Amino acid sequence: MATLHVLSHSPFSDGRFSSCLPLLGDTDALLLTGDATYALTAGTQPAAELERLPEQVAVFALDEDVQARALSALPARVQLLDYAGFVELTCRYQRVNSWL
Repeated sequence: MATLHVLSHSPFSDGRFSSCLPLLGDTDALLLTGDATYALTAGTQPAAELERLPEQVAVFALDEDVQARALSALPARVQLLDYAGFVELTCRYQRVNSWL
């Protein structure tokens, strides 16, 4: 069953990020919001882990949060979303798992 995994906590503050990644299946997607967008910082371990995900796993980030953290040079596979896109994405997947 296709699942959208939503992360909002920094990958540098606890283990949610590293716990989530191994559970992503080929039909799943990952949405980074809030401080989880720091995982997109070039040259970091979390960014390298994202690059190693299978191509079938879609990776999204909330554009407002990326801009608020002045992140640039994002990996090509990351698709930026506005809030309307966020809502559409939650409707597209059969399940949504928020890593609170």
